[in-house]
Amino acid sequence: MAEESDLEKTEPASPRRLEQAREEGNVPHSRELMAFMVMAAGAGTFWVLGGWIAQGIADLLRHGLSFNRAAAFDTAIMRGSTLSLTVDAFMYVGPLFLVIIAAIIATPFVMGGWVFSPKAFKLDFTRIDPIKGLGRMFSWQSIAELIKAILKAILIGGVLYWIVRHEQDRLFALLAQPIETGLASFSQVIFFSFVALIGGLAIIAAIDVPFQLWQYHDRLKMTREELRKEARESEGDPQLKARIRSQQREMARSRMMSEVPKADVVVTNPTHFSVALKYDGKAMQAPVVVAKGMNLIAQRIRDLAGENHVPILEAPPLARALHRHADIGDQIPAALYAAVAEVMAWVYQLNTFAEQAGTLSPSIAPPTAPTQIAVPAELDPGVPE
Repeated sequence: MAEESDLEKTEPASPRRLEQAREEGNVPHSRELMAFMVMAAGAGTFWVLGGWIAQGIADLLRHGLSFNRAAAFDTAIMRGSTLSLTVDAFMYVGPLFLVIIAAIIATPFVMGGWVFSPKAFKLDFTRIDPIKGLGRMFSWQSIAELIKAILKAILIGGVLYWIVRHEQDRLFALLAQPIETGLASFSQVIFFSFVALIGGLAIIAAIDVPFQLWQYHDRLKMTREELRKEARESEGDPQLKARIRSQQREMARSRMMSEVPKADVVVTNPTHFSVALKYDGKAMQAPVVVAKGMNLIAQRIRDLAGENHVPILEAPPLARALHRHADIGDQIPAALYAAVAEVMAWVYQLNTFAEQAGTLSPSIAPPTAPTQIAVPAELDPGVPE
C-alpha cells in the first residue's frame, strides 16, 4: 500500500516542476477569459471613441461614393483615391485594433504571466497520434469541456433571449422611425446587447479561470517518489555527497601528513593525540599547527615523525590543549606561548647538539626533554575517556 501511495500523484507541483512547465510553454490559459477581454476592450473603445469612429467612417463612405465621371476612367486618380481611403480607414479603426491586441497580450498576465518558449514550437508527432487523439476525445477533460460548452451556450442563449424580450418594443418601433432616428435607436440596442453579452462572458470567465488553474495544477501534481528524486537531484545524492566528503577528508589528510616531515616537533599524549608544530622566526609570529589527529591518525603522525627524524615530545596536557584549541594552519593560542616556548627551546637544544655531535665528548648527554610543562587549567580538556 505504501508503494502504491508513493506512485500516486497526490502532491502539489514543486516550484522546480512549475518552472520546467513554463520553460516548455506549458502555462494555464482560458479561452473564455480571452473572449471576455477582447469583447470588453472592444466595447470600451466603442464607448469612448464610438462617435468619432462612426463619423469618420460615414465621411469615408460619403467621400468614397462621390466621384466625377473623369475620375472614374482615370486609373491613376482611382488608385490614389483608393490608397487615401484605405489609410484613412486604418486611422479610424486602428485604435480599436490596437486596444484588442493589447487585451490579447494582457490576458496571459492575468493567468500567471506571459512566457515565450521555443520548445512549444518543437515538432511533436505524439500530438497527431490518432490513438492518443481518440483517448483525448473520450477523456475526462473532453467531457468537462463539453459540459462547459453546453453551459456556455445555455447562458449566452439565455442572455440573448432576455435581450430580445426586453427590447422587443424598441425593435418593432424602428420600423416606423425615420432613418436617422432609427439608426440612433438601433445603435443603442446594439450597444446594450453588447454590454449584456459581455456580462454573460464575464460570468463564464469567472467560472472558467479558477477551473483552468485547478486543472493545470492538477495535471502537474507529482508523486512522492518524484518529489524525493527531485530533492536528490537538487541537493545531491546523499551517498555521492558522503563519498565526496570522504575523498575531501582523505585529500586533506594527505596534505596534512605531507607537512609532518617539515615540522619542528610533534607533541603527543602519548597515545590519544599528536600535534605537529612548525616555527619560522622570520616569517611567523608564533608556532603554527601543521598537523594533528587522534588515535590512528595520531599514531601515523608519530610514525612519520620518527621516519623523518622529527623530535617527539610526550606532554599530555599540552597535546590535549593544542588539539582542542588550535586548528591546522592556525597559530597556537597566546595562552600557550610559554608552554610551547619551553618545547621550542628544547628543540633548539636538540638541533644544536646534533650539529655539534662530531665535536662533543661522547660522555656529554643530549638535552633532557622537559617533563613538567605548565598548561593553564582552563585550556586542558583532560584525559579522554
